[in-house]
Order: sequence, then C-alpha cells, then structure tokens
Amino acid sequence: MIKISVLEYLKKMMTGTLKNHVTSMKYPTAISKTLKMNIIEIDHGKATVEIAADHEIHGNQQGTVHGGLLCELADAAIGTAHSTIIGENESFTSLEFKINFFRPVWKDSLKAIAKPVQSGKTITVYNCEIKSTDGKTIALATSTVMTLRGDKAIGR
Repeated sequence: MIKISVLEYLKKMMTGTLKNHVTSMKYPTAISKTLKMNIIEIDHGKATVEIAADHEIHGNQQGTVHGGLLCELADAAIGTAHSTIIGENESFTSLEFKINFFRPVWKDSLKAIAKPVQSGKTITVYNCEIKSTDGKTIALATSTVMTLRGDKAIGR
C-alpha cells in the first residue's frame, strides 16, 4: 500500500487512478455513498460536492427537498475541503454550523462549493454555497472547524 495525502488521494479517486493507495481519512464516506454524493472538484482547502436531489427521495412534508439534505451536502463539502489541509496525524471537528435557505428545490443537481473564509492553525471558518444547475443560490452555509492534534485526534 502506498500512503498519500488526502488531497492527492481524492484527485486520484476522481480520475479513477487509485491503485494501491491509502490515506488517513475514509473516502468515499459512508454517508456520501448512502446519499450518492460525489466530489467533483478538489483543491487545497476547497471542495465541490454534488448530489442529484429529488423530492421523491429526499422530500419533506411540504413536498420539497428536505433542508437536512442541504445541511448534509454543505457539511460534506466543508469536511472534504478541511480534510485536504490537515496533517497526517490530525483530525477535525465542527464547532459551529449555520445555514440560510433561499429557494426551495424539487428536483435538481445541486453543487455545494466550500472554501475557507479564514484559515488558522487550529480554527478555520468556511463558507459553502449550494447552487442549482441554473446557477441560482439555494442556500449558504458557514461552519467553524477545529483541527485536532495529539491525543485529541486519536480515534476520530
């Protein structure tokens, strides 16, 4: 097995060139597989995650796509973005997550674009914009993420 960085691993995963490669994080994640989310763009501290949202599968009682799905999509993009900037023996946790919903969705391919607003040694704040295929903003999430080191990173 060849151990590589998360960023390198995700780039290889996206291009189908993974062979005997491993990384410190688990990709694709179980929740991403369950919800059929895909990473479509990746860079240092940035990630775009896509989902085919459909009210028939992901609907709420009003008949639109559930806001919880939008939260998960944004959280997945933010977590993926952050996993590209942490070190080998580090992990991370969300300290805060907030989302504003602007438009309902019934059926669309949604993209969550996450990038840092402020990146420090321990605390990073992200914005994540969820966009529809016509480029309209569906929701905007912000999250504060803390990088864990040493004993705090073990088993996470």
